Amino acid sequence: MTDKPRNNTARTAAIAAVGAIGSAAIAAALLYAGKRKKKAEEPARPDAIPSGEPPQTD
Repeated sequence: MTDKPRNNTARTAAIAAVGAIGSAAIAAALLYAGKRKKKAEEPARPDAIPSGEPPQTD
């Protein structure tokens, strides 16, 4: 049997692609979680009452 040099270019490219996709997914998840947390901390503002109309209450 002859020894053939192994070409690991495809394997290396696949590992790099998986790493890049994984990193992007983690970054997106962290940004989304931070946005949700910031939105939850803000108090809800009541809507403005239209001028000239009394507020409707039950």
